[in-house]
Amino acid sequence: MSQVHALSDDQVGQELRKMTAFIKQEAEEKAREIQIKADEEFAIEKSKLVRQETDAIDSAYAKKFKQAQMSQQITRSTMANKTRLRVLGARQELLDEIFEAASAQLGQATHDLGRYKDILRDLILEGFYAMNEPELVIRARQADYDAVREAAGWASAEYKHKTDKDVKATIDAENPVPEGSAGGIIIVGGNGKIDIDNTFEARLTLLKDSALPAMRKALFGENPNRKFFD
Repeated sequence: MSQVHALSDDQVGQELRKMTAFIKQEAEEKAREIQIKADEEFAIEKSKLVRQETDAIDSAYAKKFKQAQMSQQITRSTMANKTRLRVLGARQELLDEIFEAASAQLGQATHDLGRYKDILRDLILEGFYAMNEPELVIRARQADYDAVREAAGWASAEYKHKTDKDVKATIDAENPVPEGSAGGIIIVGGNGKIDIDNTFEARLTLLKDSALPAMRKALFGENPNRKFFD
């Protein structure tokens, strides 16, 4: 039967120191593990927070950048439209001035009576062709009655020669063209229901409508934005 020997005080002290050292070592290793894990979790959380803040800053910057771009585009568009309107306004003013100057000179065509009679003949003949009726009425300024009668005679003869048809034209003395007119005539047919206004003012208006595209091209060049043409 073995005997249990009691430990001496020195042996007990050594054992206690060993146990203490072991426990301390275990505690230190555990503490290191906890610290490492804490550092890893802190680094992960820190990285997450940094990424969230970076994303928030990037998002805010992108939003502000987009707003700045839109504001810049709106400003450019507004300035371009204002410039375009000013250019169009200046062009229209120039065209208006041209036609105003032409309107002011309309009456000069009547100063040369021989030339004016030729113009009246052409205007009356144009009305004859357009109406194609045997009897027509001509309205004119009272001051032009004699010149209109002579021009109508020439026009009737020309019409007969070209179409082999007779046409009788009489002056409507009850409804003259106002004396304020620059000149020209009005042809009335269809039993008074149809008229062709060949006064100088009407012809200028017609010319204004038909010649504007060509005048714009001649004065200002081709319009690169225009897709359709007459």
